[in-house]
Amino acid sequence: MHNFTRRATIGLGAAALAGQAMAQSAPPGGIPRADTPPFGAKPEAGASLRVIRPARFVEPDETIFRANAQRFQDKFNVPVRVDFVGWEDIRPQTAVVANTGTGPDVVIGWSDDPHIYAEKVVELTDVADYLGKRYGGWCFLGEKYGKRHNSEAWIGIPIGGNMGPCVYRVSAVKEAGFDGIPEDHDGFLKLCLAMKKNNKPIGFALGNAVGDGNNFAQWLLWSHGAYLVDEEGKVAINSKETVEALKYLQALYQAFAPGTLSWLDPSNNRAFSAQEIFLTANGVSLYFTMKNDPGTRAVAEDTQHALMPKGRAVGAPQTSTVMNAMVFRHTRYPNAAKAFLAFMMEAEQYEPWMQGSLGYWAHPLKAYAKSTVWTADPKNTVFRDTMENRFWSGYRGPISQASGAVAADYVLVQMCAGVASGQATPEAAAREAERRARRYYRNT
Repeated sequence: MHNFTRRATIGLGAAALAGQAMAQSAPPGGIPRADTPPFGAKPEAGASLRVIRPARFVEPDETIFRANAQRFQDKFNVPVRVDFVGWEDIRPQTAVVANTGTGPDVVIGWSDDPHIYAEKVVELTDVADYLGKRYGGWCFLGEKYGKRHNSEAWIGIPIGGNMGPCVYRVSAVKEAGFDGIPEDHDGFLKLCLAMKKNNKPIGFALGNAVGDGNNFAQWLLWSHGAYLVDEEGKVAINSKETVEALKYLQALYQAFAPGTLSWLDPSNNRAFSAQEIFLTANGVSLYFTMKNDPGTRAVAEDTQHALMPKGRAVGAPQTSTVMNAMVFRHTRYPNAAKAFLAFMMEAEQYEPWMQGSLGYWAHPLKAYAKSTVWTADPKNTVFRDTMENRFWSGYRGPISQASGAVAADYVLVQMCAGVASGQATPEAAAREAERRARRYYRNT
C-alpha cells in the first residue's frame, strides 16, 4: 500500500543505483564495527509487523528500504508490511495510533514524536545499547532524540536525519558580487537583495512544511540568539532577540519569490529546479534529483551547498529533521519490532540504503561517518555531520511532549509567516507565539 497524500515525491530515476547498492553482499565504504554478540531479542512465534514511515523524497529510499524489510522477513520468517505516509500526515496518523491503541507496530515518525507519547511506547534501550556499542556510539542528535529527558532510557531509535543547508546557484551568487554565502546577517541580506535585483530571487518555505518550514524558522531565531524555551523549559520566545529576528525577516522577505507563504516541503524543490529561485535551504534530494535528470544536469553543475549563515551563533544554527522510530505498547510482537529496528540499522542494510539514497538521510551512528557517500561527491560532504549539530527542536530546553506539540502545531513557522505577510508586527507575533507555546508548556 502506498499513501503519498499531500506529499509529492521526487524520483531520482536511480533504480540502477538502488540495484547496485542492494547487490552488495558486504557493506561498502569500510564501515568500522565492533565484534559484539548478536542482538538478543528474538521475534515471537507467529509474529508479523506493520510499519509506517514518511514517504520517500528520493526513489532509492523506498526501493532499498522495502528490500531491506523483505530481507528481514526472509531471515526471521516475520511478514512485514511497510506503508509510506505523506510527511504532513504522519503526525496525525501517529496520534490516532496512540489514542486508539491499535494500528502499526512500528511508527517511524518525526524528531520529538516519541516524547509526545512517552507513556505509550516500548522502551528501546536494549536496541540502542547494542547499536551504539557495535557502531562507535550515537551522534549528538541521535542521543538527544532517542533518550527520554534526564534519563538513560531510550524511547526512540533515530533512523536518520535530514539537514537543510543553503542550496544556491554559484553563477547567481557571483553575479551578485559574492564568492560564497556570507556568515553574517548583513552580508547575507545584501547578497539576497542583490540577487533579487538581478531577477534571481530566493525562497524559503513559510507554509506548514514539516522539514523546510521549521528549518527556516529555527535558523532565523537561533542565528539571532533567540530560542523557544530556556534550559529549564521556561517559555522564552517573546524576547528582543526574537523581535530582531522577525525584523530581519521583513527585510529578507523582499528578496523572496512570490508564493512562499503557501509552500510545503516539495515547493522549493520545484521552484529551484525550474529556475524560479536561485537560493533556498534543502536536503540533498534537490541536488541529486537535478544531477540525475538530463534536463536539469546543467543546473546541478552550477549548484553548491553551504551551511546557513551563523549570524550571532557560535556554531552552525541548524538542526535536522529526524526520522525517529517508536514501538507502541499495543503491539503483540515487541521483540519482533526490536529485532526489525536493529536489523535495519546493521551495516549490511543501512550502508546500501544510505549509499543508494545518496546521503539523504544522514547517519545517527558515528561509524557511518566513514561511508564513502560523503566523499564521492564533494558537494555532499556538508551533510556528513548532520546529526552532530548542537541545536534541536525546543532548543535550549528539554525534548518533551511540549516541544513536540509546539513543532507539530507550527508555532514558530506561523509566527514567521504572520510577519512576512504583514498580518502581524514582530512584537505582536512574538507575543502570540509565547501565548501558543504556553498552552503546551503549562507549568511555565
